[in-house]
Amino acid sequence: MGESRVGEFGFIDQIKSRFDVPAGIFGIGDDCAVLPAGDEDWLVSTDMLLEGVHFLRSASSAEDVGWKTAAVNLSDVAAMGGTPKATFLSVGFPKDAQGTWAERFIEGYAAISKIYQVPLLGGDTTSSLRDIALNVGVLGTCPRGTALYRSGARVGDTIFVTGALGDSAGGLQAILKNLERTPLVQQLVERHLRPMPRVKEGMALRETGCVGAMMDISDGIASDLRHILKASGVGAEVYLDQLPISTELKTVCQEQGWDLYELAAGGGEDFELLFTAPADLVNRVDFPIFPIGKIVAGQGVKWQLNGNDYTLKTIGYQHF
Repeated sequence: MGESRVGEFGFIDQIKSRFDVPAGIFGIGDDCAVLPAGDEDWLVSTDMLLEGVHFLRSASSAEDVGWKTAAVNLSDVAAMGGTPKATFLSVGFPKDAQGTWAERFIEGYAAISKIYQVPLLGGDTTSSLRDIALNVGVLGTCPRGTALYRSGARVGDTIFVTGALGDSAGGLQAILKNLERTPLVQQLVERHLRPMPRVKEGMALRETGCVGAMMDISDGIASDLRHILKASGVGAEVYLDQLPISTELKTVCQEQGWDLYELAAGGGEDFELLFTAPADLVNRVDFPIFPIGKIVAGQGVKWQLNGNDYTLKTIGYQHF
């Protein structure tokens, strides 16, 4: 009898169906769980990084891994429009990562935590037989009832992102293909190794009061946008020629013969914010936001390039 394969999100749905969530609490299905606490809501999330899946020790410094471990979790709070308050770190280190490597890892973790003024308040340490395993719990807050979910997109909304797409994917390709570290290539590699979560932007977007749905871009918009569409019961049109793409990525893609739009739409780990709002929001915030499409009635995503329908090969990163 063949093995049942439901995929990552089918498995998550199975988990969700087995637990009753108390009234007033939002659990599985977004970037963070939301728990009411007086005049505030607590935002709680966890994220795991595994050696060989999320990072390569041979291509990343210990400080880079520490930085990224904290960054991806702070980004979950940013995706809800919240303020990160604390993290909790659990680590599994094999013998060859204990000692100096572990100390340098903590230096990187502490460096980004200091930038966002988020203390590490606890966790767990254990040994691993082979690979490094890292897990972070993050706690954030926002004013009661103001968290931004994936389910608020409405027909007519414009789809926005907060910054360039595909740089991290380009950096990963450069690492895997061992490209010469020219200044342009190095900038892409840095975007992959040391992402900057959009915490201030997420808070500012929440404060406008007009954002419909929001999440961070971890698996690429080809995957992440579908979560918003499913949660909101809508469809989308995305205009690939409007995606914000850096000069560095354009140049390196041209030099290497890489597909620019596949990387920008499906590469993931940019940790920019993906959100929906009225079109005129672009005139009401003091930081760049980029319209890339619109929410429409129906289901799924229709991709267009220069006014023509386009078939995107990638569906974004899939864990299962």
